[in-house]
Amino acid sequence: MPPFYKRLHRKKDGRELFLYGLMPLEGPPLPEDAEPFRPAPHLRYHPLRGEWVVYAAHRQGRTFLPPKEHCPLCPSREGGFPTEIPFPSFQVAVFENRFPSFVEEAPPPPEGLPVPAGGALGRCEVVVYTPAHTGSLATLTEEERRLLAWVWRDRYEALYALPGVRFVMPFENRGEAVGVTLHHPHGQIYAYPFVPPVLERESQAFRERPVLLELFPNLGPYVVDEEEGFLAFVPPFARYPFEVWVAPVERHPGPWTFSEGEMAAFARLLGRVVARYDALFGEPFPYVMVFHAAPLGEEATFHFHVEFYPPRRTRDKLKFLAGTELGAGTFVVDALPEETAKALRAALP
Repeated sequence: MPPFYKRLHRKKDGRELFLYGLMPLEGPPLPEDAEPFRPAPHLRYHPLRGEWVVYAAHRQGRTFLPPKEHCPLCPSREGGFPTEIPFPSFQVAVFENRFPSFVEEAPPPPEGLPVPAGGALGRCEVVVYTPAHTGSLATLTEEERRLLAWVWRDRYEALYALPGVRFVMPFENRGEAVGVTLHHPHGQIYAYPFVPPVLERESQAFRERPVLLELFPNLGPYVVDEEEGFLAFVPPFARYPFEVWVAPVERHPGPWTFSEGEMAAFARLLGRVVARYDALFGEPFPYVMVFHAAPLGEEATFHFHVEFYPPRRTRDKLKFLAGTELGAGTFVVDALPEETAKALRAALP
């Protein structure tokens, strides 16, 4: 039996909201809005890149950096602003995104397009880490981080069970430098109807040989932190100056095969990586964090890992993707991985 309680609430507009906690979650919901929920994303095929592009025009109207008193991810209060979570208290909340890129009942694409197209079948969820409006993976308590790790695991299992889903990816965008639109600590999960290009290439690499298992014995100066069966390291081939990966030292296809002890260790190490980032320049560090677990059918060889892409190259300079990165796909990096790993190791005592 999982070490958490889960409650399903069907929102007034039909979307699902799950409340997770270490204690039973009781009490009736507060009043909530019931705006129409009729997103219509679709896919178009890029013939030169051999990949799908998602079109979700309704996302142009999504919430953008609201003031704290109108934050849609905070708990609702009696007589106050009706948020996405119509309950006065919770620990972790997961709900269907109001502005999704993929939907379970995908409408057909527009007719007459000159390229192959299809419905954007899948699901997009928002994961609210905490009821507190400020904070991060680093400031959550160990108990809160462990619960969050179990929530990710639960959503993996639920989303991979949906018809047509081939890949599930939790991720977090943190900081305005990476385009975040809500400051409340949260992440997202996308369930895709196809295996995205990056994961196709990773899957092929893992089918050919155990890439990470071969790399681990030689990481020495690149290791940033470690925790009972997990390593945090700057990859020797990093494409961003302060890029960090977190991976189990034994191969796992995803968190759904972790033991309880491994779940706790994984959560602790993620928190410390973010704490090291924040300590590096003494302020919240922007990043994109993505979970790379096995796409459907790749469980036998894929090695789960988390990748952090921070846009900073110094305290006051950002790493922008420009001509060679965007036009050719070849990254030019301004700092050596062994030097950035050393700086991150020294960031915490």
